[in-house]
Amino acid sequence: MPGASQDGMNYAPSGRPKPVCSPGDFVFAAVGLDHGHIGGMCNGLTEAGGELRWVYDPDPAKVADFCRRYPGAEPAPSEAAVLGDDRVQLVASAAIPADRAPLGLRVLAHGKHYFTDKPPMTTLDQLKQARAAVAEAGRKYAVYYSERLHVESAVFAGQLIGDGAIGRVVQVMGTGPHRMNAPSRPGWFFDHDAYGGILCDIGSHQLEQVLYYGGCDEGTIMSSRVANYAHKEHPGIEDFGDVTVGLANGVTGYCRVDWFTPAGLGTWGDGRTFILGTEGYIELRKYIDVARDPAGDHVYLVDSAGEHHIPVAGNVGYPFFGELILDCLEGTEHAMTQEHAFAAAELCLRAQRQAVRVEG
Repeated sequence: MPGASQDGMNYAPSGRPKPVCSPGDFVFAAVGLDHGHIGGMCNGLTEAGGELRWVYDPDPAKVADFCRRYPGAEPAPSEAAVLGDDRVQLVASAAIPADRAPLGLRVLAHGKHYFTDKPPMTTLDQLKQARAAVAEAGRKYAVYYSERLHVESAVFAGQLIGDGAIGRVVQVMGTGPHRMNAPSRPGWFFDHDAYGGILCDIGSHQLEQVLYYGGCDEGTIMSSRVANYAHKEHPGIEDFGDVTVGLANGVTGYCRVDWFTPAGLGTWGDGRTFILGTEGYIELRKYIDVARDPAGDHVYLVDSAGEHHIPVAGNVGYPFFGELILDCLEGTEHAMTQEHAFAAAELCLRAQRQAVRVEG
């Protein structure tokens, strides 16, 4: 299997431990190991002080590999055993996308918080059910929008914007290219109903960032397109998608996602974000600075004082995970509001639903 730097499906960042609670104060489990993002999710929670107690997946090979990486986790005999353990406060999952919402409903029904990989659901009906379940259970349905939450340059950009470094944000543009690595992909990856479409799936990273950096959770899809240009042998795949969105506060956004990372790039995708403000602009080169530096997390800031290149790798950390744990323990909403998590998901689902298919 390709290494994490070459295959985004197995990209699982790790950082320095920064516990926000004492050992045993926050117990969680992993259920559903279909996507490699479960590694990044568990890394973040354990580094923030969470205790990973159980792991369950119907595939014993996946469980065995997971336990080699997380020897403190105990294989559970069933999902029911995990949900029935009163000590478990949160269940993390990277199940097949179409299965994430049904699992979340079961988790919430057992009085536990839920932390799912993106996309958190694949249909608007699933979103409606999730909203109702959260309201009834009073628990969190958190989402791992990793391209912002688990990327130091993206975290730092949020801090710069919060400090007023570029004035009022007026536009956010994001690109999310990925490497296909088709031979390494599981069957569900090529099933449109299973993954929900390219804008629902990897487009969720970009649209969430438009809402976050744009400072508004209310948006309207102005246009969206999808295509399968180069993978006709997999008719369920969309290898290109783009979307234009307008937020209620006047910010505009444009996102492009694709499966066309060339073999010569030193990482799985040259993800970038451009944020335009009234007093400056920011560019994020998240995973690589092409032909200059194989390391990522480069922030470029231009303001009234000049041009600034700020390498932030290893200097910012990933505060989301500690904030999520404290939110679960204390009933607060500092990591991410529930409305924001669902608003981003809804925007992606609507973009996918109304996308024009380009035939090429």
